[in-house]
Amino acid sequence: MCHHATTPYYRFMPRWEAGAEARLTRAAYELYFERGFEDVTVAEIAARAGLTKRTFFRYFADKREVLFSGAATFQDTVVSAVISAPEGLAPIDAVVAALSAGGSGLTELGEGARARQRLIDLSTDLQEREMIKMATLTAAIDGALQLRRVPESVASLTAQAGVAVFQTAFDRWARREGSADFSDLIYEALDELRTAIRPNG
Repeated sequence: MCHHATTPYYRFMPRWEAGAEARLTRAAYELYFERGFEDVTVAEIAARAGLTKRTFFRYFADKREVLFSGAATFQDTVVSAVISAPEGLAPIDAVVAALSAGGSGLTELGEGARARQRLIDLSTDLQEREMIKMATLTAAIDGALQLRRVPESVASLTAQAGVAVFQTAFDRWARREGSADFSDLIYEALDELRTAIRPNG
């Protein structure tokens, strides 16, 4: 079954370099959009890229990781920003500022990032992998807050709230047309959370 939209996949994706990892990534996206994630094998991705399965596994643990290969870099960026946030900044503000900056970098991919999200939305397997990545990010932010001497229970709750705000904002961005500013969306979601906690200010 064909899962792609009427607009060709390559209209969504950034320009790829000629290296093996980029060739594999491009091939994977092509096949995922043509046939759906579940129906594509690693061997087929490698063949489309003109490479071997062994080469594929040098870069990716499995076919899901093609869509999550930037997760570690994103997490490192967010954690570093939390740790280096100005002293005296409220824990939730430090977390949201870090996630806002990181998320803005993701959304610079524009329709490529939206297309990736559509692939995830079509696959339970990919949704589960995304949940694992978000749990790992939450734990890392928790640890970063504790390095800022935020009490353990507060750090855990703040990390969870911050990631929930991030996911809400990214989901809204992914489903909007045009160039909605991610920073505006994440602070909008944070304001909604604060209003829910203290509706009268």
